[in-house]
Amino acid sequence: MADPTMSPPTQSQPNVAASTTLRRQHHLNLENLAPSPSSSEHVNRLVNSNHYISPSRPIYSDRFIPCRSSSNFALFNISMPSPSATAGSSPGDGGKEDNSSAYAALLRNALFGPQTPDKKDWGTGAARRNIFRYKTETRQSMHSPFPFGFDGLSGPGVSNVAIKAPRKVSRSPYKVLDAPALHDDFYLNLVDWSSHNVLAVGLGTCVYLWNACSSKVTKLCDLGNDDGVCSVGWAHRGTHLAVGTSNGKVQIWDASCCKRIRAMEGHRLRVGALAWSSSMLSSGSRDKSILQRDIRAQEDFVSKLSGHKSEVCGLKWSYDNRELASGGNDNRLFVWNQHSTQPVLKYCEHTAAVKAIAWSPHLHGLLASGGGTADRCIRFWNTTTNSHLSCMDTGSQVCNLVWSKNVNELVSTHGYSQNQIIVWRYPTMSKLATLTGHTFRVLYLAISPDGQTIVTGAGDETLRFWNVFPSPKSQNTESEIGASSLGRTTIR
Repeated sequence: MADPTMSPPTQSQPNVAASTTLRRQHHLNLENLAPSPSSSEHVNRLVNSNHYISPSRPIYSDRFIPCRSSSNFALFNISMPSPSATAGSSPGDGGKEDNSSAYAALLRNALFGPQTPDKKDWGTGAARRNIFRYKTETRQSMHSPFPFGFDGLSGPGVSNVAIKAPRKVSRSPYKVLDAPALHDDFYLNLVDWSSHNVLAVGLGTCVYLWNACSSKVTKLCDLGNDDGVCSVGWAHRGTHLAVGTSNGKVQIWDASCCKRIRAMEGHRLRVGALAWSSSMLSSGSRDKSILQRDIRAQEDFVSKLSGHKSEVCGLKWSYDNRELASGGNDNRLFVWNQHSTQPVLKYCEHTAAVKAIAWSPHLHGLLASGGGTADRCIRFWNTTTNSHLSCMDTGSQVCNLVWSKNVNELVSTHGYSQNQIIVWRYPTMSKLATLTGHTFRVLYLAISPDGQTIVTGAGDETLRFWNVFPSPKSQNTESEIGASSLGRTTIR
């Protein structure tokens, strides 16, 4: 009678072969292949080996299970769940699923853009679009070291902001005006632009007004053969113009009716620098003095500032009207307050005349100054802390400086020997543009009331208009050129 524990030979051979192979894999040595209760248990263990764990040594699998501990979850602003929270959560808690879905959503937005639909929404009508269509918002530089928008400065996160190209500045003036008898004198200031968009220019013994809106030219005054125009300066409201003369007088003119309303004395020599502060007018002269004039008072001047040892050729009030900067042919830069008769700050680092002066409209107390032929440097000062910030050697005489009101940039004009105009980005002092065209020293500079256009004047008897700064609404975009063609007219 057949043993009930034994299987037919034809059926047991595959099981024996399989058991032999599995024995070798698990290093189990069965010395006796004869049927027995113990061998039956071994066969059952081997057949059900997926559910059997050897107590002697671990079973290694070919399945790879990644470790999330080395993942950079901070890159996507996802906090790693704590082990206690993970161990205590049940499969129905959904904690891991929430983290996974958040991770997947941020990764999908970084790779394909914010408009890419989720997988679960593919069946809806709004998402039946080609998700691999070209998207400009996901385009990034192929050389960027941060493909997911992490710039190291703004903090971790995903950014889809496109990198803007550097702003372009036109290298050609959009308008040229002939200005006969425009003096080639470094110490004079013969061009100024009013808040009403009217340009005042001193030509010989006359002052002319050019309306930038209508291009209309008006002759304001003629001082006669015994006098000459040395400086012009618009009041802040743009209705009154101050004119400094070679005889040491300062005249106030009403530009709307071309009428002189006042003439003030006090200087013994020519008045080459003027600066307005509300109702206060400061005048600098070759007699080394600065006179403070209140046009509401009957006196010609209310105070006299002494300190310079040579002609005063540069004057500028700060934007808050609290500090007055003055530069002279004695290579000195002084800063005065509203009540002082002696300079409160003295800077002696320049080695040539200081005519170019500009206050920053962006940072309180930031002052820029430029030196003449023997100096050629633009220097920056912090008048709040009384410190010298930096120095830039321009390679040529610095004649004028003006700061942009729309962006943190400034323009300098130069004389010997390049006769160029340079647009600088502050504080790096990198050159945005170098403009050429004048054949003489670029001695005069003024900026339009909207802050986009500058006008330059030179001894070549021309005034040139340049678009160099962007508008206030597009501070970091490319500047728009306001003229379609180059025009050349005569200012009178």
